[in-house]
Amino acid sequence: VQLQASGGGLVQAGGSLTLSCAASGLTFSRYAMGWFRQAPAKEREFLAGIIRGGGSTYYADSVKGRFTISRDNAKNTVYLQMNSLKPEDTAVYYCAADQSLHSIVELTTPDYWGQGTQVTVSS
Repeated sequence: VQLQASGGGLVQAGGSLTLSCAASGLTFSRYAMGWFRQAPAKEREFLAGIIRGGGSTYYADSVKGRFTISRDNAKNTVYLQMNSLKPEDTAVYYCAADQSLHSIVELTTPDYWGQGTQVTVSS
């Protein structure tokens, strides 16, 4: 299984970025997907999760209203649209996959992790 995250970069505060995560080696439509991030000297933090069919989404309070998770099962890809970015959003962002959304949202122990993409927000 491979989860290839991309789309990170440097952006000014208030700007937007869209991250993508392309999955291979698994039946994508059978997996819930999620996004996490880890800032220096901090624990990995759950951000957003989406069920297999994409009909329901879940967000951490820290990003609710600013970030949107979506998926395209035909392209085996999950996205994270990030708006109104703040310097405190600076972190390495990871996508994750698990057959159970509970493992992503509640347990934060998904079966598979992507390699991470750096997002840096300047003030």
